[in-house]
Amino acid sequence: MTRTEQIEQELIKAATGLHNGNEGLARVCARRAVALAAQDWAAPRHLPAWQGDAMHQLRQIQEKTTFPLSVRAAAQRLLTKVTEQPQLPMTTDPITDARIILDHLHARI
Repeated sequence: MTRTEQIEQELIKAATGLHNGNEGLARVCARRAVALAAQDWAAPRHLPAWQGDAMHQLRQIQEKTTFPLSVRAAAQRLLTKVTEQPQLPMTTDPITDARIILDHLHARI
């Protein structure tokens, strides 16, 4: 299975999770999709600090000031736990947030 297929599979699982009312699963799958793309983006740049789990990848994206604010904000929303969302002004669509990041990373691979 190609990396692109793995990413799409995670997004399909995320959509299924949302459809079934399981936002936690949707967020996990969206995070994994972003992590897979981030690994592809970082590999040719020889960025070893970008290795690690999905949360680490999202923190790297959130902190990278050369990324557009929209990408960093999407990473921040994906980093936020479901239980913290009611206190914060944010979208609850992890798939859209993942796609914002994926589009940016894919444009630079």
